[in-house]
Amino acid sequence: MEPAEYALMDATEDRMWWYRAAHARVLDALRARPGAPGPVLDAGCGTGGFLRRMADATPEREAMGLEYMPQAAARAAAKSGRPVAVGDANTLPFAGASFGAIVSIDVLCHGAVDPAAALAEFRRVLRPGGTVVLNLPAYDWMKSAHDIRVHTTRRFTRGVAAALLRDAGFDGVSARYWNGLLLPLMAVQRKVLQRRPDSPSDVTHFPPWIDRTLLGVSMVDRWMGAHGLPLPFGGSVLVVATRR
Repeated sequence: MEPAEYALMDATEDRMWWYRAAHARVLDALRARPGAPGPVLDAGCGTGGFLRRMADATPEREAMGLEYMPQAAARAAAKSGRPVAVGDANTLPFAGASFGAIVSIDVLCHGAVDPAAALAEFRRVLRPGGTVVLNLPAYDWMKSAHDIRVHTTRRFTRGVAAALLRDAGFDGVSARYWNGLLLPLMAVQRKVLQRRPDSPSDVTHFPPWIDRTLLGVSMVDRWMGAHGLPLPFGGSVLVVATRR
């Protein structure tokens, strides 16, 4: 991403509603399917917001991060108190079967990442029975100025995301949309209010009451999914799979 986007992420990810909602869903997935014994890798950890949340939520489990940008990796290590390696998702700098689980939030969408190569690497460094949890942006028609700024070149449907994991040799693939209740508002923001290519990033400081409202709506969406009522659409795709 652009350096300015890393700075925005660093400043907002602890409290902005989207990060809090996404992190909650990834942690839910890890609790439901913790994978094999062993450490958890946050592949593409950015400036460390999720790595710190995971360390706080599961202090009994070793965790570390991987980040392409050295400056962001240093910030992630300082923020989370966990080790962070500098490296590329396409060629992970780890030995085979090093991890019991891998999480990766909005990484396979980046232009510099080859999804097939990255998934092959995820499978290589996972132990048998290990879990992979991916969050991915949904729908090509939702591309916007934000995607340009964070170098997102591909967005996914649930079916395409699930097929990628199966083709990479993973079992037990589950893919579902989330953030469906807010999808109409997201579409208006991206396609009407900020339709110009030079529009600002979606990552921003919202007034507290707006941030609380958006998080509350997203938590209703989370509750619906947990009770077997997931919406058939959403702004993101959450994919969970197991290494054979």
